[in-house]
Amino acid sequence: MSKDNAIIAYALYRVSTKGQVDKVKDDIPMQREACHEFADRMGWTIGKEFLEKGVSGFKVSAKDRDAIQDLKDAALKGEFQVLLVFMFDRIGRIDDETPFIVEWFAKHGIKVWSVNEGEQRFESHVDKLMNYIRFWQAAGESEKTSMRIKTRMQQLTAEGIYRGGPVPFGYMLENRGRLNKKGKPSYDLAVNPEEAEWVRVIFEKTVKNGYGSFRIAEYLNKQGVKTHNDSKFQCNTVLRILRNKLYCGYMVSGETVSPQLKELQIIDEMMFEQAQHILDEREKKNDENRKIAYQTKSSALLSGIMYCAHCGGKLTAISHTDRRRRKDGTLYEFTRAKYLCYHKSRGLCECDGQSSYLAYKVDDAVVKAIENMFASITDSPDEKVLKKHFTKEMQSYKAKQTKLKLDIAKLQKQHEKLEKEIAKALTGESAFTPEQLSKVIDGVENQISEQQHKLDTLNTEMTEKKASMESVKPLYDRFKNWAEEFADSTMEQKKMIIAELVDRIEVGRDYKVTILLNMTYQQFCDNWNTVNTVSTVKA
Repeated sequence: MSKDNAIIAYALYRVSTKGQVDKVKDDIPMQREACHEFADRMGWTIGKEFLEKGVSGFKVSAKDRDAIQDLKDAALKGEFQVLLVFMFDRIGRIDDETPFIVEWFAKHGIKVWSVNEGEQRFESHVDKLMNYIRFWQAAGESEKTSMRIKTRMQQLTAEGIYRGGPVPFGYMLENRGRLNKKGKPSYDLAVNPEEAEWVRVIFEKTVKNGYGSFRIAEYLNKQGVKTHNDSKFQCNTVLRILRNKLYCGYMVSGETVSPQLKELQIIDEMMFEQAQHILDEREKKNDENRKIAYQTKSSALLSGIMYCAHCGGKLTAISHTDRRRRKDGTLYEFTRAKYLCYHKSRGLCECDGQSSYLAYKVDDAVVKAIENMFASITDSPDEKVLKKHFTKEMQSYKAKQTKLKLDIAKLQKQHEKLEKEIAKALTGESAFTPEQLSKVIDGVENQISEQQHKLDTLNTEMTEKKASMESVKPLYDRFKNWAEEFADSTMEQKKMIIAELVDRIEVGRDYKVTILLNMTYQQFCDNWNTVNTVSTVKA
C-alpha cells in the first residue's frame, strides 16, 4: 500500500486513576505498545495519540473530556480513518452515552477497533444491540468496582488503617514496616507533636476565647504557622480542623467510624463537642434561638443570651455614641455599649420596658452574681456526694426491679396453674368452664404484659442514669474549673463561660436582672436555682 493510500489510525489511551499511569496492568505504556503492534499487523499508520490520565470513563461525560471532543473534530476534518483503542471501555463506560459515541464515529466514516475485541460494526440491529450490551456490562463493572473500593475503604476505616490522601494538619506519615499487597511500604498516621500543639490552640481559642475561624487563621498566620502545603491558614482550613473527628482519635469514612485510636487523639471529646456546639450555634445567622455570639471582640459581655423581661424579645448589643456639654460649653463625644430591645425601639409590640440598657451596668451585675455563685461553690455537691446520690438512686431502682420480677414470677405461676385447669375443664374434672378459665387467663396475661413493660421501662431508666452519671463527672470538673478561673479570666473567656453556663438573662426596668442557669449545671448549684431564678438581682 502506497504511503498516500495508507490508513491513518488515531489511538486513544485512558486510565481512570493517576496511579495507573506507571503501573503494570492497564497502564498507558502497555496500551500504547499493544496498539502499535496491532496497527503494524493491520498495515495502519498511527497518526496521533490521545492520552487521558486520571479520567474516569464511568463518572466523566464525553462532553467534558477534551480527548473525545478533539477526536470528533479530527473525524469531521477527515484526518483519520480508524479509531484504535486497547479495549472499547477506554472510550467510556457510561451505558446511556458511550454506545452512541462509538456509533457517532461509525456514522462519520470512522472504523472503531479494539486490540482485544476487534471492530465494532453497525451493519445490523444485532450489531447495535451488542454495542449497547458491551457498554452496559462495562458500566456494571465500574459500579461493582466502585462498590468494592467503597466497601474496602470502609473496612480499612473500621480497622483504623490510614487510607491515603492528604494528611490532616497535626499528623504525619510514619513507616512502621508495614507492606501493602505489592510489597511496598504502607505508611501509618502518627501525631506530629509540634503541629498538635497548634491544633490544641485552635480548639482552645474557639472554646475558651470565642475566636471565630477568620480570627484564628489571622492569629496562626501572625505566628508564622503554615499548612502542609506551605500556605497561609484560611478560615475554611480552620473550620475543617474544628470539624474533623480524627483529632479525637476516630477515623471516619461516610457512616463508618473506627474504634477510638488513643495514639491519634489530640483533643479530648468534651472540648471537641463544645467546639461543634459553638460552630452550630454560629451557623444560625437569623435564628432567634442562637446563644453564642458571632465574635467576642465586642465590649458587651452578654451578647446572644439577653432578653427583655417585659416583651420576651431578644436584646441586641449595639455601640452608641453620646454627646455631652462640658461646663465651659464645649461638646465632647463618648461611645459605650448598650443592649437594645429591638421590638420596643421599632414599635413592633407594646413593650413597657426600656428601649435600651447600659451594657456595663448589666454586665457588672451579672459578673458579680456569678462570682458570688462560684465563691459559694463549696456549698455545691462534690464528686463523693454525687456518687452517693447516684448509689442511693440505683438502690431504689434495684428494689423496684426486684419487686417487679417477683410479681411477674407469681403471675407466670398463676398462668401455668390456669392452663392446667383448662385441661381438667375440657374433661369435666374442673369446677370452672373453659370459657371462665379463658377469661381469667387473658386477664393474667394482660397483667404480665403490664408488669413486663414497667420492668423494661425501669431497665431503660437505669441504663440512662448510668450513662448520665458517666457524663456528669467531666461536666462537674468543668464547672469546678470555671469556679477557679472565672475571677481572673479575660473578657473573652468570661463571655464564653457565661454563654455556656447561663440559659438566658432577662432585664427589666430599673435594671432588674434575672439569671437562669443552664439545666446541665443547675444540678451542681441548687441554691442558685431557688434564689436567682425566682427573685431578681438589682444593678
